[in-house]
Amino acid sequence: MRRSGALLVASALMPAFFSCAPVTPDPADARASAEAARVLVVVNDDSDDSRLLGAYYAQRRGVPFANMVHVRVPLTDEIGASDFYDGLLRPVRTAIRSSATRIDFIVLMKGIPLRLDGRRGYSVDGQLVQLDSLTGPPVEDGAMSAVMPHRNPYYARREPFSSRRFGMYLVTRLDCYELAQCRALVDRAAVALPEQGLFFFNPSLNHDGAYGAMQAALLEAHLVMRDQGFSSRIAQPGVFEAPAEPLAGYASWGSNDPAFGRDAYLRLRFKPGALAETFVSTSARTFARTMTGQSLIADLIEDGVTGVKGYVSEPYAAALARPQI
Repeated sequence: MRRSGALLVASALMPAFFSCAPVTPDPADARASAEAARVLVVVNDDSDDSRLLGAYYAQRRGVPFANMVHVRVPLTDEIGASDFYDGLLRPVRTAIRSSATRIDFIVLMKGIPLRLDGRRGYSVDGQLVQLDSLTGPPVEDGAMSAVMPHRNPYYARREPFSSRRFGMYLVTRLDCYELAQCRALVDRAAVALPEQGLFFFNPSLNHDGAYGAMQAALLEAHLVMRDQGFSSRIAQPGVFEAPAEPLAGYASWGSNDPAFGRDAYLRLRFKPGALAETFVSTSARTFARTMTGQSLIADLIEDGVTGVKGYVSEPYAAALARPQI
């Protein structure tokens, strides 16, 4: 579970103001309020952007004030195991255990570190997914003593999520280059509409073995979408494309494609609510602008994507997202 992404959860509420006549409660509003109460928002008080974004997200999505957790952790991509355990995990765990409602979703704001410092580079998000299992003190390589890689019990399930049922939490984050882009993520999720496409899949050349399975997954995803009546297109291997049409979904090898072109990557455009995945080992290693290293999901967020999965360190093929799912 070494993964990190910018993905929106919870439901937005628009309160009714200036109403003089009695208002009949809308069942949809009640459902939205119940959904928002299942969300825990984590803010780093040492970051102005984190505090402003947390307040904006909670207001826009109707998250109760009681569901805001304020922590103080270093403003760095990496966090030491002790700072993680005492400064982040313990306050989050305490808030969940004292919550009046069941918490299923944890949303980390910009300013929360991405990974634990150490040779394994476990993601902060992946550790919080299984926070109820983290019973021991930190160990020297940056991992928690109780953590072992294991299969996600919610993998490929087709039922509503419950932390109680699955023994884990769904952890996401709002992160980006600049605060305005993070706010735009929240807004795009709130106004997203059902879209039939375009879904675009960009395979590569020279991938076999375990990577061959991921190559095949891109074709399978294209066929699944097309068979279900969505508009989908798959690129010719060996050509890295950026369709002119705004996309509803996207998956590619990113900079692991020998034909990768940064200019094309930056030309991608997305519809509100669009989802994306790139098979890139360190696509979420930072949300600071850089021209070196592998391609970043931060660029896709700037391009307009709403939900994207990224990796803070080597996930290996087994942990990559399956676009056909």
